[in-house]
Amino acid sequence: MQIQAAVLNTPQGQLEIETLELEAPRELEIRVRLVATGVCHTDISVMGRPFPVSQPIVLGHEGTGIVESIGSAVTKVKVGDRVVLSYNFCGECPSCQRHAPSYCHYFFGHNFLGQRRDGSTALSRQGQPVRHNFFGQSSFATHCLCSENNAVKVPDSVPNEVFELLGPLGCGIQTGAGAVINVLKPQMGESFVVFGAGAVGLAGLMAAKAIGAAVLIAVDKVPERLTLATDLGATHTVLADGQTDVVARIREITGGGAQCSLDTTAVSVVLRQALDCLGSLGRCGFVGGAPLGTTLEVDVRDMMLNGKTLRGIVEGDANADAFIPDLIRMQAQGSFPFEKLMKIYPFDAIDQAIKDAKSGVTVKPVLRMPA
Repeated sequence: MQIQAAVLNTPQGQLEIETLELEAPRELEIRVRLVATGVCHTDISVMGRPFPVSQPIVLGHEGTGIVESIGSAVTKVKVGDRVVLSYNFCGECPSCQRHAPSYCHYFFGHNFLGQRRDGSTALSRQGQPVRHNFFGQSSFATHCLCSENNAVKVPDSVPNEVFELLGPLGCGIQTGAGAVINVLKPQMGESFVVFGAGAVGLAGLMAAKAIGAAVLIAVDKVPERLTLATDLGATHTVLADGQTDVVARIREITGGGAQCSLDTTAVSVVLRQALDCLGSLGRCGFVGGAPLGTTLEVDVRDMMLNGKTLRGIVEGDANADAFIPDLIRMQAQGSFPFEKLMKIYPFDAIDQAIKDAKSGVTVKPVLRMPA
């Protein structure tokens, strides 16, 4: 069938909306008509760096839509079901078998390689292959193929106006909230600091508030994002303006050091601040796609004597099938208002949505697909 998709044709190029051919789903595949998709900084990073696979490729990995067709072996969903699309995984390796699919041994191949395991692609243009399967979906398109593993069924009770905002729960929102709820686990009354008040960081902030952290600190260099952080529950904000001693200020606020910190910037200097601001037995988590070869120098004596821990986190350590419905329920109850992070753009305004995400004007752009 013919679809519309935003295609990256050259490294560091602009996306071009084109007509492509999409194959019918194979035995274990699902065709989804996209209703909306989030724009994630991972998409932007991939566009702005030398990419490990050739172009053309269709990006996008925070899709939400309606199942239109399923392969003969698919049992998880049926035609007409509403789904959120998350990251893909093999389901067979030791990590997947231990219920840790975000650390799948084949995570790169299933999410970044842009093709099926047999090397084929489901998209083509004038008979020439176009890479697809980005995070198991390539949702910068009107339609895509995914697998049972990365399709999460949406409860029937979710209203349509909320449904079209659910795509970012498949990656960015899940990553921030999961880092807090599943890994750092701030206890009631503890302090939590997030470095970077973007979609991932603010999701972490909202999650920390929801589970009872008492002191909630947001650090960012964009004043408007700190204002939003305050609206979402931050008790304190710190402007990273290059003049403020961020670590000293956090230690002052927390009376000696925070219990939990989360770095979402993928900048090693900032990650070091996230470690240094911790008190005794503090836990620091970090997410984000740092460039290959990025290193971190730590004060080993400080880490040891204060019992600090540092933990890398992928996709919030979340099992999407269980965690995304939890976040949907939290939003319905008013304790996790992720909708406040989002702004909807028409699909053909994708360049503007990306520009606004890069500048910080919009925390989480969501592209609405044409009906």
